[in-house]
Amino acid sequence: MTRLMLGKTLERICKAVLLLCLVHFLIMTIFYLDVYTQRFDIFSRFNSRNYSKIHQSFNISKPNGTSLTIVGGEDHFVSSRKLESNLTVTKKPLPLCPDVPQGLVGRLLIEFSSLMTMERVQRENPDVREGGKYTPSDCIAKQRVAIIIPFRHREHHLKFWLHYLHPILRRQKINYGIYIINQQGEGMFNRAKLLNIGYMEVLKDGEYDCFVFSDVDLIPMDDRNLYHCYDQPRHFAIAMDKFGFRITLKGMKVSRPDSRIGKYRMIKHERDKHNEPNPQRFTKIQNTKLTMKQDGINSLKYKLVNITKYPMYTNITVDIGTPPPRISRG
Repeated sequence: MTRLMLGKTLERICKAVLLLCLVHFLIMTIFYLDVYTQRFDIFSRFNSRNYSKIHQSFNISKPNGTSLTIVGGEDHFVSSRKLESNLTVTKKPLPLCPDVPQGLVGRLLIEFSSLMTMERVQRENPDVREGGKYTPSDCIAKQRVAIIIPFRHREHHLKFWLHYLHPILRRQKINYGIYIINQQGEGMFNRAKLLNIGYMEVLKDGEYDCFVFSDVDLIPMDDRNLYHCYDQPRHFAIAMDKFGFRITLKGMKVSRPDSRIGKYRMIKHERDKHNEPNPQRFTKIQNTKLTMKQDGINSLKYKLVNITKYPMYTNITVDIGTPPPRISRG
């Protein structure tokens, strides 16, 4: 009986020991798993923190160039140099702009009844730079064109001109600048002299391949009438609705667009004071061959008042002086 009881007691002790061993094994397993998890978490955070530091120190720039330069942080100088050599991306050079871009619309609806503001013009042309300058972003323009407008007291017309011409010129993929040559004072308006002044002043502002002289009240009715440079002088406005689309040029070899796309719409207005037709204009035209070497750029005199670069155009205000008295012939 005593032996039987002793055997049962030993059996219970063995089971208890085994149970304690099992509990100890489970506790140690949980402990080591927890430690391992914490170490892994710390390691992950460390890597994440370093990765973030590297990532944040990258400086990705596109300075009108052909590559993306990636620079690492100071803690990872060696690895960042490897990244720089491996991840530098070379962009393909931009192609030349086509002679006839694909985005042209053709015939345009031109109207002057809506309310037009300079804020609206600026909002519609966000990629035009200060001074009214534009460069295509998806191709390299073949030519740089300066557009010169003789001007005085035509702010209302200017808003519409800019509203229509900026989108047209942008669609034509032209590198261009718009210059308003503003005559100061109320003396006789001298359009021809303002054009000569514009030519001289624009040469000081930038390099251009050709010059387009435009009136602020004439809007092209077709964007296929390309404001490009041509081998010969070009007459863009060969047909204006004011004259029922009939204009004739004589005595000059001038290139012209097709009559179907060379139409312009004129903003109706009354003739300004001191802008009356010169009664001697036809005589002056007939004597051009005799006077052109002495009268023009060679004898140009004026005073530059100021130059202001607005968002949509460059304004050049000049004092052209008092014109010589007109000779009346009875």
